[in-house]
Amino acid sequence: LQTRLQAGQGYGNTLKCVLTVYRNESLAGFFKGMSFPLASIGIYSSVVFGVFSNTQRFLSQLRHGDPAAAPSLADMTLASIVAGVISVGIGTPVELVKIRLQMQTQPYTKANVKLNSTVPGSPVYRGPIHCLRTILQKEGIAGVYRGNVAMLLRDVPGYCAYFIPYAMFCDWITPEGSIAPNPFSIWVAGGVAGAVSWAVCTPMDVVKSRLQADGVYLNQYKGILDCMLQSYQNEGLKVFCRGLLVNTLRGFPSSAAMFLGYELSLKAMKRCQTETNP
Repeated sequence: LQTRLQAGQGYGNTLKCVLTVYRNESLAGFFKGMSFPLASIGIYSSVVFGVFSNTQRFLSQLRHGDPAAAPSLADMTLASIVAGVISVGIGTPVELVKIRLQMQTQPYTKANVKLNSTVPGSPVYRGPIHCLRTILQKEGIAGVYRGNVAMLLRDVPGYCAYFIPYAMFCDWITPEGSIAPNPFSIWVAGGVAGAVSWAVCTPMDVVKSRLQADGVYLNQYKGILDCMLQSYQNEGLKVFCRGLLVNTLRGFPSSAAMFLGYELSLKAMKRCQTETNP
């Protein structure tokens, strides 16, 4: 829904988009492009959380001589920026393949497609591997990282609005005297952080989605500035809020689950390490 609303034409509001996708593509339309992100989300998330945590520990060691010292706001901001920069290297190809698959609106079958077809609405890619191989053949490595600047401008402030609100809100709702936040506090704080983060980065997410969708059938944009100018001239400022509702609604449960899984996994591994090496 997010991709169709941001980069597609004629989908209108969220409800109309849901009905249009279901009417034209049935339930399968809501799961287009899912396999590649699903296969890579574990690696992507572990890298982002690992970079953020280790950068915080490094800064605490550098400033206070103790990697376990409570990080300052400046430390969390810098760690978030580093995590955002690193995430682009992994995330851009995955997002590109997902969006390209989502923006070809018909399922692939040998009976209804030619591989060199560029007619809007006709399928171009057989699946994620074929999509990635086709982009590499036609556009090279630069094509695989199409939209990376927009993604960088999305993820750097996005992760600052992700990790910092999480830490602050988690600390705020944790009862006084508690050594660590309980699972419910982690879940709520993670959900709030996800919603806040997506609200912050949705405008640039629109630009990124349009740049990456560009090229399925034709090339409309010359670059990030051209994409922003064309989008504004054609649809006004409201275009940069496309998909905001879907992003924030999705951001809460997904981020809540992500932070809860992360924190519980850390606790379990620390407990296991303590039992193994008392």
